[in-house]
This record gives sequence, C-alpha cells and structure tokens, in this order.
Amino acid sequence: MTSQTSPSQPSVQQINAFREREARVYAKARPKSKKRFADGVAGFLDGVPMHWMLDWPMPFPMVVEKASGAAITDIDGIELDDFCLGDTGSMFGHSPPPVARAIRRQARRGLTYMLPSEDVLELGHLLTTMFGLPQWQIATTASDANRFALRVARAVTGRAKILVFNGCYHGAVEETFVRLKDGKPVNKPGLSGQFRDLTEDTKVIEFNDVAALEAVLAPGDAACVIAEPVLTNSCMVLPDPGYHAELRRITRETGTLLLIDETHTISSGLGGYTRVHGLDPDIFVLGKPIAGGVPASVWGLSAGVAERYSDYTRRKPWGYSGIGTTLSANPLQFACMKATLTDVMTAKNYRHMEKLAARLADGLSDAVARAKLPWHVARVGARVEFICAPGPLRNGAEAEAAHAPALEAAIHVGLVNRGCLIAPFHNMMLVSPATRKKQVDRLVDAFGEICGELAG
Repeated sequence: MTSQTSPSQPSVQQINAFREREARVYAKARPKSKKRFADGVAGFLDGVPMHWMLDWPMPFPMVVEKASGAAITDIDGIELDDFCLGDTGSMFGHSPPPVARAIRRQARRGLTYMLPSEDVLELGHLLTTMFGLPQWQIATTASDANRFALRVARAVTGRAKILVFNGCYHGAVEETFVRLKDGKPVNKPGLSGQFRDLTEDTKVIEFNDVAALEAVLAPGDAACVIAEPVLTNSCMVLPDPGYHAELRRITRETGTLLLIDETHTISSGLGGYTRVHGLDPDIFVLGKPIAGGVPASVWGLSAGVAERYSDYTRRKPWGYSGIGTTLSANPLQFACMKATLTDVMTAKNYRHMEKLAARLADGLSDAVARAKLPWHVARVGARVEFICAPGPLRNGAEAEAAHAPALEAAIHVGLVNRGCLIAPFHNMMLVSPATRKKQVDRLVDAFGEICGELAG
C-alpha cells in the first residue's frame, strides 16, 4: 500500500532561502536603479513620491525608463512583460494609440478650464451605451467618485449608515475602512491619524452571506450598500451563484440603494461585471482605466435616483455641496475617455484579453498541480490571481487567512528576475489588448519554475 500525502506549503527556510537568492540576482542586474533609488530620492518623504512605492517586494524599486503596450523597461535596459499594468490603471496597455492621439490633440487646446469641450457632446451617450445607467458625472479618482456617490445616496434616502463587505476595497473612502475581527466591526488596522469610530455609521458583514445581509438591512437605516461584484484587493473572492440577485432583491425590499464599484472588475468583459452578468445597480462607479491611464473616473445614477437627487438639490440650501473638485471634468479627461470608450474598450479587445487570460489561468493551475502545492487560481475576465491557499474562497475572512505575505513576496521577486511583473500588493495579473501569447507563456513557464523550486 502506498501512502498518500496531502500537498504542503513551502517551509519558512525554503521561502527565505529562495527570496534571498532572488534578491541578490535582482540587485546585481540593476546597478543604475540601485545607485539612484536604493537610498531613496532626496526631497521626498521616506524617499518616495508616494508611500506605497515602498511596498514593492523587490530590494529596491526599479526606475522605469519607458512603458509601451504590455511591456515596461527600466533604466538598466531590462524589459519586463507587464501584467501589473498600473494595478488596473493601464488595464488596456500603456499609452493605447487612440488615447495618446487624444492627449496630443487636447494638449494643443488646453488642459483644464472648468467648461465643457465638444467631446462632452458624445461622452454621455457613450457612457450610457457602455454601462447602462442614464445620468453621469465625472471625477478624478474612483475614491472621489465613491465619496460623491455616497453623499448622493445619503441625500436621497435621508439615512446615515452604509454597508460594506469585509475585505472590500473602495479606494481612500474613509467610511469603508472597517473590517470584522472576531465577528465584530472594528476600524481597519493601520489607518493613519484615525480619530473616530468608523463603525458608528458603517455596517460590515461577510460577502456571500445572504442571511447576514437580510438581518443587517432589516432595520431600514442603511442608505447604501457599496459593493465590488467580486472581492479583488485581497485574495480574490467570487460571488456564489445567485448572490447578486439576492443582494438586489434585499436592497430593494429595504429601500437601500445599491452602489456597484467596478474599478477592478471592469476586467470582467465589455461593460464590466454589471453588463456581463446583468446586474442592475442604482449607482455605478468606475475609475482607473476609464481614460486609458489618465486620472479620471465616472459615477452614474439610475433614472430614479437621478430624479430624487434633482428634487433634493432644488430644496437644499445654497452652498458648496461637497461634491466635485476643480480638476474634475476637465477636457483632457473628456478626450481620453471618449477615445477609450470608442476605440480601446471594444468587444474585439475584450475577446483577446479573455482568451489569453483563460490560457494564463489554465497554465498557472497546471503548474500548481504539477508542483503538488495547496494553492488555487481565480479569474474574472482578464484578471487572474494565484492564491497560496486552497480554494475557492467565499468571504473576506477566508481571503485574509489565505494571504501569505512572505511567500508571495518571494514569488514576486522570482517572477521579476524571470522577466515578468505582477501587481505588488496581491498576486494579480492582467491581460491587456497589447499582451501576446508568448508573454503569457513566459509567465506560465516562470511561475512553473518557481513552484518547482519552492516545492522541492
């Protein structure tokens, strides 16, 4: 009789040895980046222009010389197949030609002037055609769009509370920084300068829990549920079959608005998860890739919510609404969004992206199986993640438990040394219209080699 052993994780010693070896390889290959960045950049807090640049798991960040399509080149002349793509900001590739042309054209006409350009005449129709909702506003980031949309939700419902899902991510929206700890809502750890209890006005439950959803919305005091269709800024969690239908039913029965934040799940297909899966939100938010890499976001309202908000604004006192910024809805955004919606965010491009993403997911899954590791792979359209734990996962608590920072960091550096860049904060890979089959196959081969070394 042969004994059967369950797949096991690499040991701490294996992980550390692998990462130390890969760190040496990385540093040796990048003398210019090391010289210019290893000790930080003078004049910037902690040596970086944005703190999360320190979160890359490499020994020091590479300095980028250029990026084009689905590749990025550093100042040491090393070209990487880019599957991070600005963590979705460049989901359709770096500088898509229609967007680059739009930037050049608009740069000659002015970048911001607080008035509409002719591109606006088409943009509203394009947004409605692509995403379904009839009324739109422009913002600069998804964080802004979510903040503004939550103000609208509270204004039209007269309710203060919102509901989020444990493990969610909605940018820098303060009210969403809560989590469950031992089943109780608490402020999310690590918030800088947090001085109030966010759980006073924010409810939090686990994703995919219909009974909890019914119970928490039953009092009728929540203005809005703000939801990603798929939990993404963690180990990916897909919805159970029928969960979104129940979410929509329960929100309607309790008079609670439903905000769907598609900033990451726009990878799902043309029109995002909402269009692909027939969701029917009251409010829709999309940031990052809507302008092909230029900072922009949109938020849309259903006809009913738009009418209620128009009634509200006619009655409210005059004064600053707390919605909008001076740089929101500038003509550069209009030009780039029009180009993206017309010539980049196309059915043809999505077919290419999804075909190669399926190939990537299958290849990664095969590599995990060959190495006999207790991991799994998740995919939503053109977005793929490997997760260093068994799956599938069903909620934020399981996603948090599945996160393996040291192991994931080691794999990340190993992939960079083999010519492949993935997202630094989680194991996310995006396939763009510019991504080619040979790039996907290189990533699969590199991942397979690393799995074999870690499992050995």
